Amino acid sequence: MKAEAIRIDDFTVRPGEKADLVGRDPGWMGTEEMRELGEDKLKRRAKKLLEAQVDRMSELQERLYADDRYALLLVFQGLDAAGKDSTIKHVMSGVNPQGCQVFSFKVPSAEELDHNFLWRYARRTPERGRIGIFNRSYYEDVLVVRVHPEFLEGQKLPEQDFDDAFWKSRYEDIKAFEKHLARNGVVILKFMLNVSKEEQKRRFLDRLRRPEKRWKFSARDLEERRYWDDYLRAFEDALTATSTEWAPWYVIPADHKWVMRAIVGSIVCERLAALGLEFPQPAPETEEALQATLRRLEAGD
Repeated sequence: MKAEAIRIDDFTVRPGEKADLVGRDPGWMGTEEMRELGEDKLKRRAKKLLEAQVDRMSELQERLYADDRYALLLVFQGLDAAGKDSTIKHVMSGVNPQGCQVFSFKVPSAEELDHNFLWRYARRTPERGRIGIFNRSYYEDVLVVRVHPEFLEGQKLPEQDFDDAFWKSRYEDIKAFEKHLARNGVVILKFMLNVSKEEQKRRFLDRLRRPEKRWKFSARDLEERRYWDDYLRAFEDALTATSTEWAPWYVIPADHKWVMRAIVGSIVCERLAALGLEFPQPAPETEEALQATLRRLEAGD
């Protein structure tokens, strides 16, 4: 697999168009030529590509920090066992931990429920020069909560009908929130890891059969499989409504983890490189002072 074989447009939900999850193949393995390589050879090539991306991302992160104009926010969503944790682990393995923060959002606390649904996420957006990663995000409030509207009872909202207009208003709130961040230098990339129902089952079985992985399995994961079609409809609506020029959605085929990671790495590197990040240049008087200091040190002072 080569970097040029990954056409980012193929995974982008274009603003104003439907996400078309049904028409996207979770088992995508590239072009016909790439598939003919066979699974093992393709896996090795994808891993090699990811290694190069990790090195490139390390360099770009340093420029991001030095440039100090932008922040990067990566949002990961997907059904259980889609590979969110492992993608974050592998794609971000080369970044400096001092400039990167990962937040995994669980059930909201009582304090968080006493605020609007975006509050706990707004508090954790990255500062300029840093990378922030949301492992699940405010989109849970239009995905899980839409599939299970009974969760709205805990949000203490003013009396209203939780109809289509309600969810449309939430999409509008999310787009306004993301536009505010983008206007202030936060580059937002959103990844929906698109796993098939068959592959999810295989991964659940793998977790149950391997003692060192059983801690990752919850009985609720199996219960949620009953709502598979409901979740796909919720994802379809949310991605279609909230993929924008300033915060695009990417639907990443997730049945083959090595391919998934290479695609995510390619998108992140390409977007960072497009920012034109530069190391700051000192003012002329500062440069003169630095050169004078350099000469003194070289002379042995």
